[in-house]
Amino acid sequence: MAKSNEPIVWSLFSAGGVVAAFVVPIHVVMLGIALPLGWIALDYQSLVTLVQNPLSKVYLFVLISLVLFHWAHRFRFTLVDLGLKKLEMLISIVCYVSAVVGTGYSAYALWTM
Repeated sequence: MAKSNEPIVWSLFSAGGVVAAFVVPIHVVMLGIALPLGWIALDYQSLVTLVQNPLSKVYLFVLISLVLFHWAHRFRFTLVDLGLKKLEMLISIVCYVSAVVGTGYSAYALWTM
């Protein structure tokens, strides 16, 4: 029986879907609606201080990386379902390498902040 990496990919997809469904809307409401409308009294320096907290960095890293892997998996299968079956290997490589690069960049950005 051949070994496959599909369980890892599907678990990252699933975890990213949960994060995308439950956590991202909270961020959109808080930072995209409530903050600009003044419902939350938070200035720029307080937000920077919050993001510089190590627990916030871990939280943001997990949030970004899981959503990127969810995107990669969903985008891969969308392109294949649209008729690009012949390019499935190339599409999967491009999608997952993009997710890994985005995860690495987010780690670098959060680490140097």
